[in-house]
Amino acid sequence: MLEITILASGSNGNAALVRTETASFLVDAGLSTKELTLRLASCGVEPRDLTAILITHEHGDHSRGLAQWAKRHATPVYCNRQTAAILRDKVVDFGGWKIFETGAEFVLEGTTIRSFLVPHDAVEPVGFVIRSRGRSFGFLTDLGHATTLVTESLRGVEGLLIETNYDEELLQQDTKRPWAIKQRIQSRHGHLSNAAAAETVAQIHHDGLAHLLLGHLSRDCNREDLALAAMKKALDGSSTEIFCATQETISPSIRLA
Repeated sequence: MLEITILASGSNGNAALVRTETASFLVDAGLSTKELTLRLASCGVEPRDLTAILITHEHGDHSRGLAQWAKRHATPVYCNRQTAAILRDKVVDFGGWKIFETGAEFVLEGTTIRSFLVPHDAVEPVGFVIRSRGRSFGFLTDLGHATTLVTESLRGVEGLLIETNYDEELLQQDTKRPWAIKQRIQSRHGHLSNAAAAETVAQIHHDGLAHLLLGHLSRDCNREDLALAAMKKALDGSSTEIFCATQETISPSIRLA
């Protein structure tokens, strides 16, 4: 059994709960400790139940809760070396670092995890493919474009969280962001648009891709209906279940069994 629950997804904080028969762990901790604890409790999980926290990269919306969490709980934190070097300045007096080499595979309480490098403006950002008893789920957020490494890493997954950060037209119309920020978002080390995410999924789609979660939607420069429409158009005729993960609410759990 492999169960995924997106606790939050968006520019104000990202976190996902992964549960198997033998482990419960977070992918990213971009919410406050209080909010993480509340959302975990809604899933029937206490902080002491967590086996680990996996971090994709050091940006605050993916790691904001770590410093306070580490003061209260001894949950091991898994990340690569360069990400740890940045986070150690914020998460002080913490001895629970577990360093993995990007691209290498490691096992966490019977669950196999492989990271892969993604193009984003962080020191060593990664995605993850998580496998348990023949089931697999991919985490792909915060990247400017999908490299061959990205698409090959995700081939065959049965579930996927992928960012659909912005609609190109809405981003251009946005008056809150200066042009330099818009360029950064659209760059090859920025974020995926709805169209780019749809193209990426179309490249890796197969009959066994049962669940597709669209995440990291911009509040100002995207809408759920636009993200869903772009993806459904790309996967016309597919039986893949598609829905949007949000910032405000916990998403319905996906169980691969």
